Amino acid sequence: MSKIVEVAAAVMLRAGGTEFLLAQRPEGKVYAGYWEFPGGKVEPGESVRDALIRELQEELGITVTACSPWLTRQFTYPHATVRLNFWRVTAWEGEIGITAPLEHAAVDWQKTGKTATVSPILPANDPILKALSLPTMMAITNAEHEGTERQLERLEEALQTGLRLIQVRDKGWPPAQRLWFAEAVYRLAHSHGALVVINGDEEIARKVGADGVHLSSASLASCTQRPDFTWVGASCHNAAEITRAGELGLDYALFGPVLPTPTHPETTGLGWAEFAGQLAGNTLPVLALGGMKPEMCQEAQQHGAHGIALMRGW
Repeated sequence: MSKIVEVAAAVMLRAGGTEFLLAQRPEGKVYAGYWEFPGGKVEPGESVRDALIRELQEELGITVTACSPWLTRQFTYPHATVRLNFWRVTAWEGEIGITAPLEHAAVDWQKTGKTATVSPILPANDPILKALSLPTMMAITNAEHEGTERQLERLEEALQTGLRLIQVRDKGWPPAQRLWFAEAVYRLAHSHGALVVINGDEEIARKVGADGVHLSSASLASCTQRPDFTWVGASCHNAAEITRAGELGLDYALFGPVLPTPTHPETTGLGWAEFAGQLAGNTLPVLALGGMKPEMCQEAQQHGAHGIALMRGW
């Protein structure tokens, strides 16, 4: 097996995470003219974070002041096998290319969730572009306990203030009632451009026209092939299940519980340190679950999460 080259890759975000930076490889390098995320090789004895900061200083002339791990992808090119350690960079000092010469042919800011306006892009980055379009907060429905009328009212309020990802859960209902509610959520969500995934029922997801399905950890364990939907995620309780979700090519995972929840106050949860430890090397975006509140999103991201998922308080 060929040696794996460790690479620090920067997902530079601005405008509240709605824009990210791509850089074009210069003449004289492998894949000259291709677009990629800025970054470079991790030197011996260097941490990924230190490599990221050094590379962005050298390539873009900026000093990183806020960054956090996100996900890792391994890719084999004809010339090398690379492990791309993607970190999100959310704050920096200096202007790109102003305080030092660029080491790229060009740079360009792109809109997350939109088709890239530059090409060609290095093939290793295709899954990253999709992952960037995943909203950072998921609302999980709880209409069984709150009631459908109040739940739909709250969903509309949340959609008006920016919610863009909903998981329809409510698994205790009869199929007909669950289908009716899923249809109502779908109509409401899509009028605001939000994504809808259905927990555990591919038939309802297809009838509704939902964007995808969400697998329980039990369904994940028995799954042998990724369901045929645009978005597929799974609930995970340990690093092995997150790895399994990645092997199946799923788009995201929910991982927790991180903190105690109202329904299970006796359960202490993983805590942030254990959460971050089990995320090391994850290949897909992970949403922190359990005891989350909207204001915890940044803290979750600092510990390697893509964002948060919550059943209450969204």
